[in-house]
Amino acid sequence: MKIRVLIADDQDMIRSAFRMILGAQPDMDVVAEAADGTDAVEAARRLRPDVCLLDIRMPGMDGLAATRLLAGPDVPDPLNVVIATTFDLDEYVYQALRNGACGFLLKDGAPALLAEAVRAAAAGNSLISPSVTVRLLRHMAPPPREHSGSRPAPLAPRTTARLTDPLTQRELDVVRLVARGRTNEEVAGELYVTHSTVKTHLGNIQRKLAARNRVEIAAWAWETGVCTGGR
Repeated sequence: MKIRVLIADDQDMIRSAFRMILGAQPDMDVVAEAADGTDAVEAARRLRPDVCLLDIRMPGMDGLAATRLLAGPDVPDPLNVVIATTFDLDEYVYQALRNGACGFLLKDGAPALLAEAVRAAAAGNSLISPSVTVRLLRHMAPPPREHSGSRPAPLAPRTTARLTDPLTQRELDVVRLVARGRTNEEVAGELYVTHSTVKTHLGNIQRKLAARNRVEIAAWAWETGVCTGGR
């Protein structure tokens, strides 16, 4: 079955470009388009696409608010949302992830990256533009006291309070690599384990952290200091 995609952007040219890129993929089908966030939410709720590709700055309702309504923590049956924007601003990335987005891309990225992000979202995984990934996740770590006012405040830890079962040492190793943007194949190679073993570890980690995807796992790792030696 093809991946059903909704595209929401207030610029006709951008929607047309995304439609051409995704429509050319043999495993994708653009089922709806919207020029503002209000129409995007209505169409997404009605059509239940596999992936919603949303711009941030749109009339009616911006993409961040639309993301919260479609994929937020209070949504009983959330949709997969990928944000695509020209604005490489940390606060936008933070808010998108808080609101449930499972991907964040810059519009000047390669077309192949767009298709890859849609496939990742449809499969329940996450992809963040490489140009913002490491910077974003490092900002989630608790800032040094002497520089606490020099960068945006970190995300409030949402998963820490839900940790009901301690992670094993091997699971922590997997978490650290995921937080640094490694794929399952790369994690397997670095830890000298099989791909299926990595998937098993990730399933256990998601259950223990009540995390819905890799982004939330990575966020937890940086928020709690797992990647900086603080835990």
